[in-house]
Amino acid sequence: MRDTEQSSELRDGDVVLGDDWVIPQDPESAELRARRSRRTLFTLRNSPLARKIITFNLIALVILVAGLLYLDDTRKERVQQTARDLIGDAQLVSNVFEAQLRQVAGSRDASDLNVKATLAGLSIPEGGEVFVYDSTGTLIGWTRGSSTVAELPGLIQAEADVPTGSTLISDALTAVWNGLYSVFTTGSETEAPTLAQRVQDIIPNALDGHMQVHAVSDAAGDTVIVAASPIVLDGAPVGAVAMAGPAGEIDALARKEQERILQMFVVALLVSVGLSLVLASTIANPLADLAAAAEMGKDRGTGVNPGRIRIPDLSARPDEIGRLSRALRGMVTALYNRIDANEQFAADVAHEIKNPLASLQSAVGTLRMVKRDDQREKLLGVIEHDVRRLDRLVSDISNASRLDAELVKEQEQPFDLLKLIGNIGQYLGEDARSKGIDYITDLPSKPIVLNGLEARLAQVFVNLITNAISFCEENDAIRVWVRQRENRVLVVVEDTGPGIPDQALTKVFKRFYSQRPAEHFGNNSGLGLAISKQIVEAHGGVIWAENIRPTEADITSDPQGARFVVGLPL
Repeated sequence: MRDTEQSSELRDGDVVLGDDWVIPQDPESAELRARRSRRTLFTLRNSPLARKIITFNLIALVILVAGLLYLDDTRKERVQQTARDLIGDAQLVSNVFEAQLRQVAGSRDASDLNVKATLAGLSIPEGGEVFVYDSTGTLIGWTRGSSTVAELPGLIQAEADVPTGSTLISDALTAVWNGLYSVFTTGSETEAPTLAQRVQDIIPNALDGHMQVHAVSDAAGDTVIVAASPIVLDGAPVGAVAMAGPAGEIDALARKEQERILQMFVVALLVSVGLSLVLASTIANPLADLAAAAEMGKDRGTGVNPGRIRIPDLSARPDEIGRLSRALRGMVTALYNRIDANEQFAADVAHEIKNPLASLQSAVGTLRMVKRDDQREKLLGVIEHDVRRLDRLVSDISNASRLDAELVKEQEQPFDLLKLIGNIGQYLGEDARSKGIDYITDLPSKPIVLNGLEARLAQVFVNLITNAISFCEENDAIRVWVRQRENRVLVVVEDTGPGIPDQALTKVFKRFYSQRPAEHFGNNSGLGLAISKQIVEAHGGVIWAENIRPTEADITSDPQGARFVVGLPL
């Protein structure tokens, strides 16, 4: 068993990773499964809901990756670390030149030193550069960490810490950006300054005796960290040393970190799209089935319903779609039940109206032929009786047909049930006593407050009490009593009349059914108890009829009266 037993074991928090939750016993399951078997993930492209799910998931992922790229401090930390290293190296080189100046007698400027020989003895990372300036800001020496420097033989080299590895995604995005930039930018481009020109701009501040650190761009657009330190002799700057890190090292490291994030983004993108498709299939496909089933019952061209709507039974799903399926199936069932009831009601109305009409037709036809006055008066009495019967029947039918709409429109309000029954008893009790019938009430002392339609429930109790009065004779009694139980209240109307035939106990609440003596024929439409049952059930209650017997052990004993019980929830 997979239907009710399985669904009862599932909890609200269970995860549904598929849409194959069809009750096997359901008649339309085979057709539904066949339609699902023809589906693929690509069919979801026609689903706006699926597109929204995928789009929103991708937007969230893009925002997350953009935030990671924006908050990534790798470049900033690398710049700071490189700047600290270059400051130390620049100060170390300037100290070397200061020591040499002190050894040269009468030297007052860095130009008096053998700068080329000193630079040749330095160990410079590959790609790094060293600039030496005199007190006038003129470049007097330069070297670069390289494997081949012809003019500086004997230079000691060191490997640069530049990350290696492929950065395909970053390079592709950079190429796209540069392409868009070139398309949307107009005008002639000016030649970018070289690194030497950038360094030249910061040397004046270093010659003033201040340490300088700047991040500049070379002619190729790569970021280069430059640190400049003054060469001080006897407290006065006599030159400056500037050291530049390897060009593009910072950018390469940043691209490498961005590449890792973008690679993770690509993987997450594929996983997100796949999961979104699965999620969309579990939501969009069942909803499409429900919508298709609802639309299948209507021919768009003619507006004619070729058959009954059959909603797929997805109630085995432990989620909102399962609830929606159950709700739609319940609504469709209730709708068709209402349609069937209306059809039956129309048939019953036609049948009930035909009887007095046939009697009227017969009486009118006979009236034309009789000559005696007493017979004519008798026929006129029959006609008058049938007209009143028709009038009463039409009025009751009108009230019954409006009842459904009025029950939906009216607003439930709290009211005191005992006060309502007491007011009814004051009016109907006098009517019963005028006919020699005892009217007895047994009501609790404390109020019982119900939430419902007071006027409609009053109609129910009036119908029950007036029915009891109509079946009672002189010296009979009617007893109305109320008892409150845990979560409900019982209102009981008893009488000592002839009771109800056993075969009629299940029929008395049907429309147009009346079990009355022959002398009362035509005085009741048979809708009172049917209307009462409809009102009680609209309040979530129950109503039934039973006979009062001297002993419950002997069901064949003659009844001592009838009892109608109304149970209403508190």
